[in-house]
Amino acid sequence: MTACAIEPSADPGNGGGPRAGCSITAEGAYAARLARSDEGGDSWYPERWTLDGPEPYAVPLPGNQPEEPGTEVQPMGDGRVLVHRVAAGRHVFALLYPTGPGTGELPLGAVECPAEATGVRLLPPAPDGERAYALAAGPRSTVLWQVAGGAFGPERVAEIPGRCSGGVWLDRTGRILAVDRETGGRTKAVVVDLERGGEVSPLLQIAPDSDDRLLLADPDSGLVLIRSDAPSPGRERLGWGVLGSTLPVRFPECLRLPDCVVTPFAVQPGQVLTPERCAVALRVDGAFGSWVGVWRPAERQVRHLPAPEGWLTGAGLWTPDGELRLPCSTPRSPCGVARLAAPDVPATGTGGERPEEPGEPGGPADPGNPEDSAPEDSASGGPGEPGEPGVTDTPAAAPAPARPRPVPLQQAPLARLVTK
Repeated sequence: MTACAIEPSADPGNGGGPRAGCSITAEGAYAARLARSDEGGDSWYPERWTLDGPEPYAVPLPGNQPEEPGTEVQPMGDGRVLVHRVAAGRHVFALLYPTGPGTGELPLGAVECPAEATGVRLLPPAPDGERAYALAAGPRSTVLWQVAGGAFGPERVAEIPGRCSGGVWLDRTGRILAVDRETGGRTKAVVVDLERGGEVSPLLQIAPDSDDRLLLADPDSGLVLIRSDAPSPGRERLGWGVLGSTLPVRFPECLRLPDCVVTPFAVQPGQVLTPERCAVALRVDGAFGSWVGVWRPAERQVRHLPAPEGWLTGAGLWTPDGELRLPCSTPRSPCGVARLAAPDVPATGTGGERPEEPGEPGGPADPGNPEDSAPEDSASGGPGEPGEPGVTDTPAAAPAPARPRPVPLQQAPLARLVTK
């Protein structure tokens, strides 16, 4: 049986963007990465970082033999590290933990990968920190596996028609998962309800012939970051929307950086009902290296910041009060965290020119004419049908239907789905 290959330099969870330097738990207490041995070469070992103490510190977790460069590692909420190895055509999972001077290992079992499958990869850490999931994509369907936190090793959760990638959690309980599903040559983000046997429902469709991927979501505010070629056929652009909102997805011109790959990697939490004020951290990769961008939907500019020395590129988290924490490793400081404060957002947006948008989360508003009040850099179609979960748009060429009265985020369709 052929092993499924894993490409270490690209991450399907970022819509094919570059892989992050480490993985961080949802609450930010732990991180894990594959570190290179002091001897150099291709000798690798898992390493756990503790981030919620007075000072960050790292614990090496080497096994009986070096890890392969493509081995996936993921921190769990209790401090153990999940490791995903490929051996003899099987995907083997285990939990690592420190035991004095050595490393303890709890085998969890293996997942067989059919020869025609494209790979098995871990999804981002689950919000509860107790479970872990993986996608096994095949040519016609994708199997969702729970690989940690179950009673009897890896458990098959659901089989989803189509080839799935990505993976974004839409709630704080680990029930609602969004994945990017390719069917008929097009990719659309869909919702998978884990408490309903993997029930699948539409989430994001901007135009019938566009590829629409979900990159990040913040359950507190409902802010979502997407990548789509709808506004520029053949060229993907970054956009933002609000789960359950009747307003269209927006594609700010400031997020178009020529000759650069822009990948959002963290959203400021805790901004309940104010998605336009959420700070978003961007990884920018260009000809001269990688750096950090900070952007808010309320602003029309990206603030560019030099990457701190030794940044585990693409990894980081926001605190609710607006501090961006970036894990870094240098010879002088093997385990460190750079702290950057997000600039204050003006009440009216950059330059004071941002008009108020009817129906922004926070309460009902007179819808008026949303096209008159939309920012100049927005581009999208009409709203989704009432009752559909998530962010939906119709093709720009379609006649605009009558817009329903906007509703608060807590009454949005996806919120109702989550609380059933």
